[in-house]
Amino acid sequence: MKRLPSRLALSLLASFFVAWSAHAADPVATVNGTAIPASRAAVMMDEQKAQGAPESAELKDAIREELIRREVLAQAASKAGFDKRSEIQAQMDLARQAVLIRAYLQDYVKNNPVSDAELQKEYDAIKARMTGKEYKARHILVETEDEAKAVIDNLKAGTDFAELSAKHSKDPGSKDRGGELGWSSPDMFVKPFSDAMVALEKGQRTAAPVKSDFGYHVIQLDDVRDVQPPPMEEVKPQLQQRIQQSKVETHLNELREKAKVK
Repeated sequence: MKRLPSRLALSLLASFFVAWSAHAADPVATVNGTAIPASRAAVMMDEQKAQGAPESAELKDAIREELIRREVLAQAASKAGFDKRSEIQAQMDLARQAVLIRAYLQDYVKNNPVSDAELQKEYDAIKARMTGKEYKARHILVETEDEAKAVIDNLKAGTDFAELSAKHSKDPGSKDRGGELGWSSPDMFVKPFSDAMVALEKGQRTAAPVKSDFGYHVIQLDDVRDVQPPPMEEVKPQLQQRIQQSKVETHLNELREKAKVK
């Protein structure tokens, strides 16, 4: 007896599918006199193909076996009277409702696509809210104030910052990169560090050790720039999703306002 692969079985048992279309009328199988419609197999096949699974004879057999197993279980449940229980009927009603809602919303999104103009407007609004500065800094983190002072003295004597970072820094994320922290906004750092960093001019470094909860820092500011928004193409999928969700929410509110609720 062939069985569904576990990933497929889980997805079939956990999801509701709405990809209904015209398919063969012949039943997939007949279990104890009850025919299993081919449309059920088609829905399962469409879902698997959407997830990248290639259509094959093995997959068809696996889907057929899963449908038979489900029918056997459903018949056993009905025979035991589960379909007559009010709480089970309520769950079945909710499941049917969920399928209808998903189908309706998928159709709404399909017929109300996000336009390029809407994307640009949303992107421009985000850019307008992105104010402030970004700082490109590097640091050397040590455990004691005396160690930090020794680092500062070595820098004054002309020792390379990257060399001192590799030798002395306790920050594993930056020590082997010359202490570089990349472009960051001040709020990404603890307050003592950010306060000292933003007080520096481009090219300057702290004249005294900066104490934080992590230890003592020697900070050098390499550059400052206005906050840079990410490229449109990089955030386009997130913007599309946000706009689609907003459209759906607006449509739902319109339907709710028109509904006669007592």
